[in-house]
Amino acid sequence: MSTKLRALVLLSMLGMGALVSACHTTAGAGEDISATGHAITKEAHKDTP
Repeated sequence: MSTKLRALVLLSMLGMGALVSACHTTAGAGEDISATGHAITKEAHKDTP
């Protein structure tokens, strides 16, 4: 395999790793924000006469 091809494959693999880890981070943040919203809604309904 040529040096340029190896470099391209390595950079592609590193890029894919970054994208996959970012997806998990974004999904976790979305779940946290959703849970916070649900807690606020629950408290608001509890305090509504």
